[in-house]
Amino acid sequence: MENVQAVKQRFGIIGNDPGLNRAVEKAVQVAPTDISVLVTGESGVGKESIPKIIHALSHRKHGKYIAVNCGAIPEGTIDSELFGHEKGAFTGATTTRSGYFEVADGGTIFLDEVGELPLPTQVRLLRVLETGEFLKVGSSKAQKTDVRIVAATNINFSEAIEKGKFREDLYYRLSTVEISLPPLRERSEDIHLLFRKFASDFAQKYKMPTIRLEDAAVDLLLKYRWGGNIRQLRNIAEQISVLEQTRTVTYETLKSYLPNVGSNLPAVISQKKETSDFSNEREILYKVLFDMQRDIGDLKKLTMKLMNNSNADQVREENPGLINKIYEENTDHHERLASFIQEETPEAHDVEVLNIPENRPEPTSDKYHFAEEIEEEESLSLHDKELELIKKSLEKYGGKRKDAANELGISERTLYRKIKQYNL
Repeated sequence: MENVQAVKQRFGIIGNDPGLNRAVEKAVQVAPTDISVLVTGESGVGKESIPKIIHALSHRKHGKYIAVNCGAIPEGTIDSELFGHEKGAFTGATTTRSGYFEVADGGTIFLDEVGELPLPTQVRLLRVLETGEFLKVGSSKAQKTDVRIVAATNINFSEAIEKGKFREDLYYRLSTVEISLPPLRERSEDIHLLFRKFASDFAQKYKMPTIRLEDAAVDLLLKYRWGGNIRQLRNIAEQISVLEQTRTVTYETLKSYLPNVGSNLPAVISQKKETSDFSNEREILYKVLFDMQRDIGDLKKLTMKLMNNSNADQVREENPGLINKIYEENTDHHERLASFIQEETPEAHDVEVLNIPENRPEPTSDKYHFAEEIEEEESLSLHDKELELIKKSLEKYGGKRKDAANELGISERTLYRKIKQYNL
């Protein structure tokens, strides 16, 4: 078994990241076998190097190696490309054609972007993996093939399987061994090394001096997120090598070549400030809710007294200012809570936190006359009492919701909602 460093040097793989080394090591270990391998990783991380290593170190190294980009072949011709077709199988099939699985018999096929395969083709591929047989398009005769399959993808297979875009049984057959390559942003120690290699290569290719980065530019290079990974880094190195007259690259020069620099740099956020702001907001909300709970308790006591006492005036005399206190404090709570919600969720400005009438009703001697008609032996269910009060108020005002709402001390909007709720 070859040494990992020797393999990287042989196949031009640059870097010493532990994740990269582990991927190469797994490729070396599985190469002598015939098991299927799935290479995963983001686009541009260099997944195509792994199947080359596997093929070159296997007993199939003298057989053919065919790389197929599944995402680049139209859905209507993918079966013909992979498995071949018979003459007359479809319009334009003037001759019999051998597919990749027939041509690569005894060798290795690399299926890049395997997640893009259409479902009918996935069924055909599954049969090859399970039995080693395939059918040409337009043929009923099964053919045998001895092919090692290495597949690669940058999609999330769990999501693809859940959405029905990829067969779960095929995934498990392809991923007997899974090799994952890390994104470039997780290989910070390798980024500058790769850039220097690319700069040297392009200097030789275009016959010009090699570009070099200033310290500030190197720092920017390492902090950038590199969404396109190695492919993007190579592209940037080539652009600068060709376009810049000055061979020393400054921070500003490099920045001009990097798209969306601000959004691709790590953000520095004060965790302490976030925690402090959240705690303060939570304390304010808790205080408002606790105050409301206390006043609701006072309101319940007042309601019970009215229900148990036929004289509403006597109750008001025994509890001077209680009604006004409850109204004023709940109005304050309403404003504070509504303000809090609007600050946190501006789109929620129409949310009705408490059903408090806009104009404070003046207490009258018969304001609570409904309570005088409730007897002690009746059910004390709030639901039943609320329903009864609404019915009597509507009857009193001949179904006029505005007058009934004022009588009940609630908004017309709330009364309308209650009417719908109780199907009145």
